[in-house]
Amino acid sequence: MNKITKYIIKNVAQLGRTVNFIPLHAPIFEGNEIEYVTDCIKSNFVSSVGEYVNKFEKAICKYTGAKYAILTVNGTAALHVSLLLAGVGENDEVLMPALTFIATANAVSYIKAIPHFIDVEEKSLGIDADKLDEYLHTITLIENGVCINKNTKRKIKAIVPMHTFGHPVDMDKLKKVAEKYNLEIVEDAAESLGSFYKGVHTGNIGKLAAISFNGNKIITTGGGGCILTNDEELAKKAKHITTTAKVPHPWEYEHDMIGYNYRMPALNAALGLAQIEKLSEFIEKKRRLAKKYKEIFDDFKEFTFFTEPDYAKSNYWLNAIVLNKGYEHLRDEILKETNENGIMTRPVWKLIHHLKMFKNCPRMDLSVSESLEKRVINIPSSAYLGE
Repeated sequence: MNKITKYIIKNVAQLGRTVNFIPLHAPIFEGNEIEYVTDCIKSNFVSSVGEYVNKFEKAICKYTGAKYAILTVNGTAALHVSLLLAGVGENDEVLMPALTFIATANAVSYIKAIPHFIDVEEKSLGIDADKLDEYLHTITLIENGVCINKNTKRKIKAIVPMHTFGHPVDMDKLKKVAEKYNLEIVEDAAESLGSFYKGVHTGNIGKLAAISFNGNKIITTGGGGCILTNDEELAKKAKHITTTAKVPHPWEYEHDMIGYNYRMPALNAALGLAQIEKLSEFIEKKRRLAKKYKEIFDDFKEFTFFTEPDYAKSNYWLNAIVLNKGYEHLRDEILKETNENGIMTRPVWKLIHHLKMFKNCPRMDLSVSESLEKRVINIPSSAYLGE
């Protein structure tokens, strides 16, 4: 075991104190979860018509500043519907980072649209807007206000920035690119609840956004997600589509379009309401943990602890170390030894175009993403470690 791995194991273990196993990210239930879930069960309204669905949606709006929140069964469902409402259709291309969780590409595929992979920058681990602008200038043309890929002859309809590990993308730069090429912005904010870009909560900058409340997220509903939008008409459509497109009626079953059974049940929403009450506290602890990591790992030539961009306040959902170039060979040893010693670490996701389902999708030069894939390691990030 090399000295770097020993140092990581020693210091992370000290943060975990008495526990024998330190997970990557564990939920914390220390508020009103039992009270609210029990109350929901006693009410008998445990499906998506329960009052806790409305209460949780209002709490999300209050926290994020978004005008409308529509709860869904998971973040992928939220992204799927957001893309539909942004006008993405079959055979359209959707720009997205190759460095993302597979759900981003899956949601595009549900519509029978085409993922088009673009590169990221090291500063934010999100989309490199400058590089994207140069690329689109080369491969696209605008016909009747529509961005056309000259190589594939398909429309490029939208762009999906993903706020990696909770760190916001440089959205001002990206907005300029989107406006220049007439692209809709749909934010994949699955990981960034509690993160702010220049004082604005993520998810408020694009036309729509998707958030995840999966078990490993900063707050959880077990499984669950949410659509954010500031457009009243889109919010109404989102609620309608995710409720099987059922037309309101006292007894008739009338549906006016193809819809989805995507609404979050009230039982999950009750859990979420209790969790969001603790969100500010969780973020304070997670930012404290990030500060500790920065101090612990400050003097190594082999790697750098990743910190938020200067324009952002991040929730630090998942902390990461980035091996410096020339030290990529240390990655697998660090992963192996930490996990064998009870400290869960993970590599960043395999780039989406490396997966067989998406290997033939269009893509730009992905040299930064290719490099980061070999160098990024996520380390334990649970809020309790920052206590």
